[in-house]
Amino acid sequence: MYKHILLTVDLETEDSWKKTVPEAVSYAKMSGATLHVMMVVPNFGMSIVGSFFPKGYEEDVMEKANEHLHDFVKEHIPSDIKVQHIVGHGSVYEEILRVQKKLKCDLIILGAHRPSMQDYLLGPNAARVVRHADCSVLVVRD
Repeated sequence: MYKHILLTVDLETEDSWKKTVPEAVSYAKMSGATLHVMMVVPNFGMSIVGSFFPKGYEEDVMEKANEHLHDFVKEHIPSDIKVQHIVGHGSVYEEILRVQKKLKCDLIILGAHRPSMQDYLLGPNAARVVRHADCSVLVVRD
C-alpha cells in the first residue's frame, strides 16, 4: 500500500507525537513501508536575530536535534521497522513538503491541535501541508 511514510514530530511537545507515532507504526507495519521520522528546527526568520547568537550556533542545534531524534526513535519506534531520521531546518510546513517531494513519500502523518483564532488568521502548519502535499496526509488530532 505505502512504500515511504513521512512522520513529523515536535520533540518539545508530546501532544505532537503521542497519537501519531502509534498510527505511523501501524501503517508502516501493515505496508512494510520505510518510516521517515522528521523534526524541523525553525530558523531565526530575521537575519538580525541570528546575529545575537554565537557563531556555529545553528550547526550545534542541528547536531543536538539529530541526537535527540535518534534517541526518540530508539525509544518509540519498534526495531523491526526500517527508519530514516530527518532533521529539517526552516519553515515547518515548507520543510515537510520539500522532504515529501524529495523522498517521494506516499503518506504524511502529522499531529494537529485544536485551532485557535490565531490559526484561522495565519494558517497552521497542518492545514498548509494538507493543501499543498502531493500525497495523502493523515492528520491525527490531539
